[in-house]
Amino acid sequence: MTENIRPASGDLEAILLVGGQGTRLRPLTLGVPKPLLPTAGVPFLAHQLTRARSFGVRHVVFATSYRASMFSEAFGDGSGFGLRLTYMTEEHPLGTGGAIRNAAQALTGGPDAPVLVLNGDILSGHDIGEQVGRHVARGAGVTLHLTEVDDPSRFGCVPTDESGRVTAFLEKTPNPVTNRINAGCYVFTRSVIDDIPAGQVVSVERETFPGLIESGTLVLGYADRSYWLDVGTPAAFVRGSRDLVLGRLRSPALPGTPGEMLAMPGAQVSAEAKVSGGSTVGARAVVGSGAIVTGSVLCDGSQVCQGATVIDSVVGREAVVASGAVLRDAVVGDGAVIGSGNELLAGTRVWPGIVLPERAVRFSSDV
Repeated sequence: MTENIRPASGDLEAILLVGGQGTRLRPLTLGVPKPLLPTAGVPFLAHQLTRARSFGVRHVVFATSYRASMFSEAFGDGSGFGLRLTYMTEEHPLGTGGAIRNAAQALTGGPDAPVLVLNGDILSGHDIGEQVGRHVARGAGVTLHLTEVDDPSRFGCVPTDESGRVTAFLEKTPNPVTNRINAGCYVFTRSVIDDIPAGQVVSVERETFPGLIESGTLVLGYADRSYWLDVGTPAAFVRGSRDLVLGRLRSPALPGTPGEMLAMPGAQVSAEAKVSGGSTVGARAVVGSGAIVTGSVLCDGSQVCQGATVIDSVVGREAVVASGAVLRDAVVGDGAVIGSGNELLAGTRVWPGIVLPERAVRFSSDV
């Protein structure tokens, strides 16, 4: 079938949208952009970059804004990934459409070339090559990756007709007509990007996509049921790292084999500790005797002391969870100290450098 036609290896360029401030993930993003957070042992974007390369991408343009210099410091020229990376920074945030238009100045392809556009906070297992191939075969202006969710009211709802043509783009409507949503991966024809007004704040979700549909431009939906996760909240971030470690989503960037635990170089895990559920123990992190760590992210240099419990949580760099403390669905910022006997549950967030004295916070009366 012609829909399986794919561009030749090396022909595909991509734009990576990484300009957001990641406010929903604070305090983790106070000093580090969301796409650089350690996820299954490496910066989150490493997983996206290696997957993109596996589908023939060779040139990626980063659309940056918040803490822009940190991206080039992390990835350099991209040679370590077999990629060529270019960094385009917005002086002022331009929205998704404006960011794509600004980044497109660094593209080298012609007006008919397909351009992959990725959001920097999505984990996806879908077949990018098939999405691009369908886009090219149908001569679409844009092809959107669509996924199915239980509660589509939280996302952009995208109905399609029998041919796959998108008939509307309903951003976060309270009464969705379909459970298919915008999954945050697009293939644009380069000329469509060039039609986005330059230097202006533009939303592709609220302006570009609805405008293309209204004008009669072919906007396709590529729907599938593969793994998909928006990692924009602490709970989702923890889940994404956990799923990568467990192998629920395969990633060429995983620095080890899938399993119950990923221990980075220099990590010290006591033989009497129990670390499981896809937990990551960062470089030089320490897990003491009798500690329980399940489905969590322990960042570089952190300490989980003797008898402490950390479940579905994040412990920041150089942070300390003292003996007997309990964390469930909690986030501890870099350098914070959680004193013995504290019990942090249900979305608790501790800012960097904070020191909680012994038994300062409890959710239950037992001591």
